[in-house]
Amino acid sequence: MSAGGTAGTGSGSGRLSAATRKALGAVTACSNTISRGLRTLRKLRSCSEALAAAQRTRVGTSQCDVVYQSGTHRLLRYRRASPALWAQPVLICYALINRPYILDLQPEKSVVRQLLAGGFDVYMIDWGTPSHADRFLTLEHYVCGFLAASVEVILRTHGGETLHLLGYCMGGTMAAIFSALNPDAVQSLTLLAAPIDFSGRESLLNVWTDPACFDVDAFLDAQGNCPAWFLQLCFQNTRPIQNSLEKNLSLFANIEDPRFLANYYAMELWVNDNIPMAGETFRQFVKDLYQNNRLARNELRVGSRRVDLGRITCPLMLLMAKNDHLVPPASTQGILPHVRGTDVESVLVEAGHVGLVVGGKAQRSTWPMATRWLADRSTSSEKQAS
Repeated sequence: MSAGGTAGTGSGSGRLSAATRKALGAVTACSNTISRGLRTLRKLRSCSEALAAAQRTRVGTSQCDVVYQSGTHRLLRYRRASPALWAQPVLICYALINRPYILDLQPEKSVVRQLLAGGFDVYMIDWGTPSHADRFLTLEHYVCGFLAASVEVILRTHGGETLHLLGYCMGGTMAAIFSALNPDAVQSLTLLAAPIDFSGRESLLNVWTDPACFDVDAFLDAQGNCPAWFLQLCFQNTRPIQNSLEKNLSLFANIEDPRFLANYYAMELWVNDNIPMAGETFRQFVKDLYQNNRLARNELRVGSRRVDLGRITCPLMLLMAKNDHLVPPASTQGILPHVRGTDVESVLVEAGHVGLVVGGKAQRSTWPMATRWLADRSTSSEKQAS
């Protein structure tokens, strides 16, 4: 009897009553609520420092000089601390929307600095902000005008015959057009998330520019230039949940992290630093490219000249983002059936349209690889001098 009673007492003492468990659960829930409240209060107190971090943010800090200018357009040459290793410089052709400093966003997220470290002289075109008077500027003005003149300035400066041309997004489209019209001036062509074949429907931009949805003539007759607010609205609404909700939730979750804040505000500066696009050039892009796909069909005319992508025979590198919601990889790969060169490198990166430039993986592996690829197709500056 006594042994059985002792065992029963021990068993009972090892269990908590329902009332006790309920009370402990309430205490734990209350403790968790208090902890969450304290964390939220701490984050709210950090808001003032977060605002100060926004004011301290600087972008596009690599030193450069304006070496050529025409109207609103500028050709920038980035300064080197030592002579270049390679005879052929690199010219970066950016798009006509947003600002080109996305390629030099921060010291640790800079395509420009990667190329400088790889031994190249680096140039970049800053198209500036078109005024209402610039609404009649066409694709011919940009490609056969300032881009062509910039190439001439660079080649004359370096006493060479060719340069490496790198085009990002719409700038890649223009770089491909230039290379087709002037193949002898291009040592290599790098297309970075560049739309070439506009026949696909993966991107909302292709859907929205359908003639059944968008009357570009009526729009430009009313606006003159394509306004900056319109372009930003379109890009923001290609990913509305990410751009309107997830981004701000992520900011609040990481508001005490100085590194996160620096990266966040640098991107926000660029995303919101929009510029309009010359009306006639916008009309050409919508009608000739998005609606009629004339570049991929070799039917595009720039001025009096037809653009034949088959004239591109130089080494070609395609850098594409697997998760690109603006320019699907298939659009960039649309150049492959046309080019006649055999030296072609296609690289698909686990990134988005902008992550292909500023993402950690891109900076750690993609751009060092791309810089080596360019170096392998360059002439040593010492060899050329001798």
